[in-house]
Amino acid sequence: MAFFPATTTAIIHLLNNFEPRYSRASSYHCTVAVRSKKRKKILRLFIVLTMMTASCFVFYLGYLWWQSKQLALVRYPEFGIPMPTEYEIHGIDVSKYQQNIAWDAVKDMQVKDIRLGFAFIKATEGNANSDPFFRRNWKKSAEAGMVRGAYHFFIATKDGKTQARNFISHVTLGHGDLPPVIDVEQAFGASAAQVKKEVQAWLDAVEQYYSVKPIIYTYVDFYEKYLKGSFDDYPLWVAHYLQPHQPRISRAWTFWQHSESGRVNGILSRVDFNVFNGDSFTFKALLVP
Repeated sequence: MAFFPATTTAIIHLLNNFEPRYSRASSYHCTVAVRSKKRKKILRLFIVLTMMTASCFVFYLGYLWWQSKQLALVRYPEFGIPMPTEYEIHGIDVSKYQQNIAWDAVKDMQVKDIRLGFAFIKATEGNANSDPFFRRNWKKSAEAGMVRGAYHFFIATKDGKTQARNFISHVTLGHGDLPPVIDVEQAFGASAAQVKKEVQAWLDAVEQYYSVKPIIYTYVDFYEKYLKGSFDDYPLWVAHYLQPHQPRISRAWTFWQHSESGRVNGILSRVDFNVFNGDSFTFKALLVP
């Protein structure tokens, strides 16, 4: 039987090189099972993260609701500062630093014959920044019956038109609102000529868009050094503290920020206080028609 060794060798060779069909199929099914497990793990992780995010959001909304109720209970016996009582119309200005505000409590506060009749609210800053509390303050102050105004914190080294577009994109003014305000109080290294150029660019763009002349806010010293003689046709909102009756400035002014440390119901932190230089008829005439 000479063929037997050769046959045996052939069979052994076939066995060594034989790959059963079921092994490939089994490997495929194992791979699918592993991938399926990975997908399930990812899906479970996604669901858990989604639920955690939703829970955090609900908790945050609950916190805001609770905080609004607490703020409504914030009460002060007085405004906490000497008040220039010879003025008829008083108001405040706020930004993110006051955080959440209970505007109904602000509106209802009265000390002797003084109530707060208006509020300037920070809206934007520079080329692209906005105040995170602006939308809420803008909405809630109007709902409380406050006369409201919006202001832009100006960066003198940046393009005035670009900053105006930032303000316009965030602020919609309507009947009875105060005119738009440019808050220019720092030069940031810019020359007086550059400050005037960019401020004028902002004023022109904003006035053209809203069809109302904007208000300029600044300090007495800054006005004297950088703005004097160039913007006399614009209403001036001037900051000058520790003055008993009026700011020490030679030109006419419309609003006077006389303190930065007042107290108001519904607000936890200190607040800037202002007065309007005129009576109620003059005040109404200033508002957006």
